[in-house]
Amino acid sequence: MSNDNGGKAFPCEISYGMTLRDYFAAKALPICYQYWMQDYYHPDYSDAADRNAEERHELDGNIGALIAETAYEMADAMLKAREQ
Repeated sequence: MSNDNGGKAFPCEISYGMTLRDYFAAKALPICYQYWMQDYYHPDYSDAADRNAEERHELDGNIGALIAETAYEMADAMLKAREQ
């Protein structure tokens, strides 16, 4: 995981709020939720039967953590893209 958080998302002298990394992760969160809660189980996947046989619960601890981790992975990729 990157230690570079991109700095403040909304820089001003008195801002103690979120970092740019947090902001990017928040923006990526809806698509990450969509992927892990719906698209991952889409019947067009070649292993759809296996995936859909898995027991899953709406936002149990494991899936919630997976969604959050994916959002931060996307945020890290966005920060890296800014460096180029």
